[in-house]
Amino acid sequence: MNPTVGIAVILTVLQAAHCQMIKDLSACLLGQSLRVDCRYENKTSNPLTYEFSITKDNRKHVIHSTISVSENVYRSRANVTMQKNLVCLYLQSFTVSDEGVYMCELKATNDYTGNQIRNITVIKDKLEKCAGFSLLIQNTSWLLLLLLSLPLLQAVDFVSL
Repeated sequence: MNPTVGIAVILTVLQAAHCQMIKDLSACLLGQSLRVDCRYENKTSNPLTYEFSITKDNRKHVIHSTISVSENVYRSRANVTMQKNLVCLYLQSFTVSDEGVYMCELKATNDYTGNQIRNITVIKDKLEKCAGFSLLIQNTSWLLLLLLSLPLLQAVDFVSL
């Protein structure tokens, strides 16, 4: 086999084997809790593992994880929910001392391309409140569909006159 063709085949297989990709990482305040949303695109039904951590003072601290062990300091304050294409970290009693660079790391079982990682810097005074912020993000596809249908609805209304 021609080496160039062989390399092209290997690259194609590796791209197809890529099972998930983090699309967006956002943070907001939900009352006194920090909420970090890690949105991803999953191309497989394989189980997903995750890790949320924070880097501060040049040290990584694991907050909640299925990949490694969470630190005691965060265990009682943190929980994670998983929905379709969304993993959410909730950190209760969020204070200025919890500021830092938050990381979401995802890995699908049998995804040999490696873990997906995304970072976001979280500063308490600069966070949005979750109420309207998260509702808009969660319903973006519905809202987009509605906006795209408006011209069609107007055209139907015009034709019926």
